[in-house]
Amino acid sequence: MRDTIPGEAPPLTYAVRAHRVDAHHSIVACKQAALTVDTDLAGRVDAFNPAELLLAALSACMLKGIERVMPMLHFALRTVEIRVHGVRQDRPPKFASIGYEIELDTDESDERIALLHANVQKYGTVFNTVAPGTVLQGTMRRRGAAA
Repeated sequence: MRDTIPGEAPPLTYAVRAHRVDAHHSIVACKQAALTVDTDLAGRVDAFNPAELLLAALSACMLKGIERVMPMLHFALRTVEIRVHGVRQDRPPKFASIGYEIELDTDESDERIALLHANVQKYGTVFNTVAPGTVLQGTMRRRGAAA
């Protein structure tokens, strides 16, 4: 942990708790929220596995980044949808690549959409944690625009 620099806000900290319920699932919790997670060796269709949780965290990071930057840029949109796809390699086990598509329902210009995308990439905590360890690339575009 780094020391606080005078005039700078102290670093944010985060904490979660996880516990095994049985051979089929575990619970991850923080604040007043809890998720059942797939820790079954056979897999479960009704819960996120650890890799999917990472992709979900990345998606949530990008959504939160959009929410944070919109007021600063005076950016108007109606909806956002993010699709994330990860490709896993076996040796060593990790994501070899992660791709994403962010689709906006907005009347903003292509230049302003590019500016929003640049801010999401530059200031996302999870985005910037994942990016150095894998090929992370994607697009942000207006709904209905060619992929």
